[in-house]
Amino acid sequence: MALNCSTFSRLILGAQTAAEACGKRAVQQTSGRYRVCRWYAGVTHEEKTLEQVGELMVPGSQRRVLKDVLPFSAFLMDSFGRRHNYLRMSLTEKCNLRCQYCMPQEGVTLTPRSQLLTAEELLMLARLFVREGVNKIRLTGGEPLIRPDVLPIIAELRKLEGLKTIAITTNGMNLTRLLPSLKKTGVDLLNISLDTLVPAKFEFIARRKGFHKVMEGIEKAIEMGYNPVKVNCVVMRGLNEDELIDFVSLTERKPLDVRFIEYMPFDGNRWNFKMMVSYQEMLDCIKQKWPNLEPVPGEEMDTAKAFRVPGFQGQLGFITSMSDNFCGSCNRLRITADGNLKVCLFGNSEVSLRDFLRSGATEEELLHIIGAAVGRKKKQHAGMFNISQMKNRPMILIGG
Repeated sequence: MALNCSTFSRLILGAQTAAEACGKRAVQQTSGRYRVCRWYAGVTHEEKTLEQVGELMVPGSQRRVLKDVLPFSAFLMDSFGRRHNYLRMSLTEKCNLRCQYCMPQEGVTLTPRSQLLTAEELLMLARLFVREGVNKIRLTGGEPLIRPDVLPIIAELRKLEGLKTIAITTNGMNLTRLLPSLKKTGVDLLNISLDTLVPAKFEFIARRKGFHKVMEGIEKAIEMGYNPVKVNCVVMRGLNEDELIDFVSLTERKPLDVRFIEYMPFDGNRWNFKMMVSYQEMLDCIKQKWPNLEPVPGEEMDTAKAFRVPGFQGQLGFITSMSDNFCGSCNRLRITADGNLKVCLFGNSEVSLRDFLRSGATEEELLHIIGAAVGRKKKQHAGMFNISQMKNRPMILIGG
């Protein structure tokens, strides 16, 4: 259940336990100036030190940060020591495809436009999260590239000091047309959804035509120097598990990172355990063709288990959310198009940052709201069978 303005006072006054997780604030006033001291997280979860930040707030003026590098903010650190430096922001609930695993067959009721985050609200939240330690933002949807002001939003994000990476997850339908502008504006990484290499099967899975547009977008991205171009493939038994070898073959001469995603349960996608192809089953199938498949070392926070066929230009990976979760290293937070903060993709607990923003909450109050939500994040998700019985949004209303 989303928290909104009616819970504001109770949340602020009663967040004694969250204060430890999300930070403390001490204020002194001297000659009309306020010196702010905040708790920041140290190198480990246990190592939390009180550091006086060289940050002055003058009433009626903008904050000036006098210290170049701050420790990681405790507002974005949960009770298990996970640092959340990766924010996924959904730009829209609309999409020009109707993929079976994402969109319920009967469709979804779209949020009224007045209740969606405006560009200004999106950017305000982005600035707040980046200031506290987020260094990667991924723009999602729906389909983010159908939002008319997507390029101006990216241009403003690019100006944020401390933001190292701007990524986009797209279905590729509008990609060829927009790629030059996306590259110029500053998009660093591309993830393109493609679940089959058979045009007729594409139309069946996506409930729309468009296979050749997506393939054209992938080729254009390679041509424009994106390396790697990530291709996301949701594997579903009886639909496309017979194409694993064909997808891996694409990586032989192209700088692609094909990521096979285990089929995950969301509202309306008719998830069935029998349709889920596990990571181990996919890996065994691919090793029958390439027994010399070798693992590729990755970062601790990586979601994919990466592999490469020796001599191939690209690589492949498996996102194993169901059979072998990676919750212990999760560093991701999500903001939905209607402004709700989700600390876990599979959790149904949400906090409406939009409502607090529109009620006039200060940045410091917003940080305590965010910190309290992050502090409540569970150690891991409930498991695929429990998740399949839980009420949650359809994937399209979360952000792919």
